[in-house]
Amino acid sequence: MKKVLLSIARLAVLVVAAFFAFALSPAEIDAIERPAADSFDADLVAKGRDLAALGNCLTCHQSEGGAPYAGGYGVETPVGTIYGSNITPDPETGIGRWSKAAFVRSMREGLGREGEHLYPAFPYTHFTRVTDGDLEALYAFLMTRQAVAKTVPNPDLPFPMNVRPLLAAWKLLFLDEGAAPSDGLGDELERGRYLVDGLGHCGACHTPRNLFLTEKTDAYLRGGEASGWANPPLAGDIHSPSPWTAVQIATYLDGGFAEAHGVAAGPMAEVAAKLKDAPAADISAMAAYLVSLQTGVAMPSADNSKTATPSERIALGETLYRGACARCHEANGQRGTSAPGSSQGLPLAQSTALHAPDGRNFAQFVLHGVEAPNGEAGWPMPGFADLLTDEQIAAIADYLRHELAQQSVWDDMSERIADIRSQGEVAR
Repeated sequence: MKKVLLSIARLAVLVVAAFFAFALSPAEIDAIERPAADSFDADLVAKGRDLAALGNCLTCHQSEGGAPYAGGYGVETPVGTIYGSNITPDPETGIGRWSKAAFVRSMREGLGREGEHLYPAFPYTHFTRVTDGDLEALYAFLMTRQAVAKTVPNPDLPFPMNVRPLLAAWKLLFLDEGAAPSDGLGDELERGRYLVDGLGHCGACHTPRNLFLTEKTDAYLRGGEASGWANPPLAGDIHSPSPWTAVQIATYLDGGFAEAHGVAAGPMAEVAAKLKDAPAADISAMAAYLVSLQTGVAMPSADNSKTATPSERIALGETLYRGACARCHEANGQRGTSAPGSSQGLPLAQSTALHAPDGRNFAQFVLHGVEAPNGEAGWPMPGFADLLTDEQIAAIADYLRHELAQQSVWDDMSERIADIRSQGEVAR
């Protein structure tokens, strides 16, 4: 009974907050005539281009095979699908009639030009930290893109999530507007923190969320999930045989691979593909800041007795591994040495996916493989969904956890693999 009353009380607070927040919501900002592209300073546009790469704008604002920034990509959330909007300067379906003030307000307050509340799948909870100068540059860049007439689908959300006024209450309770105060970290670390927490919006995927789908501030960058992938912690203890170095993080961010840890896949593959166009100094600053957040490695002591695994299952896993995996992952007799575009696989003993607390990412890699984004050079791996059964993949996982990670096997791995298989491949 107490739980029911508590739930009713929470809902009442949300409804009351929504009423007052909606009553105080800003009004529509007047439309403008679309500015001429040559009215923007070229250096400002170039700066905006770099910022758009750092913010990974294209990941959500370009559908598969669609025009850049024309929107239409469906962002899957726990409550439904929200589609990236058209942010080209088309005057009818894009932001061509948005003033700079309207653009800034959308980034900081989550409001459309007409005053409608925007869903926080658009991470304005992070973009609110971006400076005036950077927002001006980003606006200049977007307003000089090719205008594309494209209407994106409305959000596919159930009631009451499709009632936008409720977002007013959510923002009243959870949107902390404005830049965070300086921590006196020094120029490079401050720059890195600004990018990680602002345009980079790393916490949107790497910080766990609570019942209201807001990031848990007391678990900052301690790991999250997206699109069926487990997003590893970036702060605190890292799930890896060894800590990340700043050089490794920078290489991973702008190249999608760090040999001592792994390859970017799932949603992170698109992030790395876009960050390769970002300034090297900014990537280095982000890497330096992220390294400063590590406190150690979260590696349990070897305990192969925790989950009793029949020796014949381990033997089956080894046989399957030798037949399907070793050719690439033990090139030249070594346990994996890698080069872009080569057939030599990751050294699995160092794989973050193999050392993770659960086997989600390992299963995703084996089932669906790795494909370099947009056909670029990378570290390709074929998927084995059509070649190996759930039990066979689980046996390989047991063998590798036992032999290379020297940890207990993952629980219920066959069931987890079957569940991931049933969901199909998530492109990004």
